[in-house]
Amino acid sequence: MSAATTRSRTPRTPRTPDRLCAEAVGLARAAAEEAAAPGVVGEHVEVVVEGDRVVTHLFECKEFGYRGWRWAVTVARASRAKVVTLDETVLLPGPDALLAPEWVPWSERLRPGDMGPGDLLPTDAEDLRLEPGFTGEEEPPPNSIVSHEMAALAEAEDAEVTAGSPAALPVAPARGSIAAIADELGMRRARVLSRYGLHVAADRWEETHGAKTPMAQAAPAACVSCGFLVAIGGSLGQAFGICANEFGPADGHVVSLSYGCGGHSEAAVMPKPPRPAPPVLDETRVDMLPLRPSADSGSVSPEGPSEDLGHS
Repeated sequence: MSAATTRSRTPRTPRTPDRLCAEAVGLARAAAEEAAAPGVVGEHVEVVVEGDRVVTHLFECKEFGYRGWRWAVTVARASRAKVVTLDETVLLPGPDALLAPEWVPWSERLRPGDMGPGDLLPTDAEDLRLEPGFTGEEEPPPNSIVSHEMAALAEAEDAEVTAGSPAALPVAPARGSIAAIADELGMRRARVLSRYGLHVAADRWEETHGAKTPMAQAAPAACVSCGFLVAIGGSLGQAFGICANEFGPADGHVVSLSYGCGGHSEAAVMPKPPRPAPPVLDETRVDMLPLRPSADSGSVSPEGPSEDLGHS
């Protein structure tokens, strides 16, 4: 047997439709009108060949809001049968149909600046922008060997003393020198802010991102307990920090520690509402209640029965 005869043949869709199925326009229209509302099935558009003795009739859809959609009715005929049967009826979009935009999750639709006063932004438990804070569990005990070795290394490391003022050095000092430490601390500047300049900046930042703003008034918590707060050094660090939440309204801005917004890192961690204790039923005791109270029980008026109010 040759290789040509053993090659598998894939079924091909016939180019010409089945005559009886193509002529069953009335059957297809009746099925479409039964599935649709009255008067929404329009003119016959075309016939699409689906397979051997299987075609789909397409009709215009006149339903408001479904511009370009078409009713698709598939009919079929069994081999050597003269009766055409109905397969399915469905409403499908055409090439120029009006379609709804693709759904996008809220986490991808959110953009910086979309948050307003009173809005809460849930934070994922596995958010890559946050990590657990320092708890002291990994800190070695004071009497451990590792702690003594680290202390010995710290005492043995000497700093190189560089002569002259750090601001007058022509090149950057080497690591470990006094000038390098001064550079990291921000001391290698000719002039720094005065106390008046610090107060003016603090007043300006407190006015724009402080506790009295509408955003902070509607926030669930303050920035001082938010994981997105980046601490700053100096005296301003006692009252201000930098917001690092890209979806927050103050991303990249200096904010007061008393400021807040709905993007707080712990805003989604809400305490569970308290549940009342279940009622206690004492089934071991039976309280006897008389059907007709006695005259001295306090339930019956000493003057006798009340006047007739017309009730039976």
